[in-house]
Amino acid sequence: MDKFDTLTGIAAPLPMQNIDTDKIIPARFLKTIKRTGLGVHLFDALRYNKDGSENPDFVLNQEPYRKAEVLIAYENFGCGSSREHAPWALLDFGIRCVIAPDFADIFFNNSFKNGILPVRLPRAVCEQLVEDSKLGGNARVTVDLQRQVVVRPSGEEIPFEIDPFRKHLLLNGLDDIGQTLQHDKAIDTFEDHKRQEQSWMPSTFA
Repeated sequence: MDKFDTLTGIAAPLPMQNIDTDKIIPARFLKTIKRTGLGVHLFDALRYNKDGSENPDFVLNQEPYRKAEVLIAYENFGCGSSREHAPWALLDFGIRCVIAPDFADIFFNNSFKNGILPVRLPRAVCEQLVEDSKLGGNARVTVDLQRQVVVRPSGEEIPFEIDPFRKHLLLNGLDDIGQTLQHDKAIDTFEDHKRQEQSWMPSTFA
């Protein structure tokens, strides 16, 4: 998992409430367990017309938001079913941070596990960021995880809260497997001890 420290990027406005995981990545695209290739289907029903052509009115089909790395939304982002494909699709498109007043719990947890930073900010602040994002190519925000601030294009710094352990994981690029591998020496020591203590057992320690 890539580390997340400081991100400066284009922010795309998606001023909608209750954006569920089926809207983020429709169920028909959940046939794969690969984390790549899903970005093209991100917000499929909103991005494409029935004939498969792009919907020019959807923000991610417009310049400069095709290269957005930050998404600004409203309440209850990521509600619905608990599909991990939702953060996979966002990440594959290039989104590393979603800012919203609040998130569905499972999506919130899955985001951290996949290197996406979900930032909770009040609705009024999100509305300001949506207005900032209309600056187009100049709509760049900075998300500084170390300092725990979102920096508006004007330079104003907006603080946000984050669990210290989750902050540590993102700063160091540690997913569940990465967390376990931090203890690889202790694991090796434990296995060596078990081999000696239970040499008679044809177990997984052998």
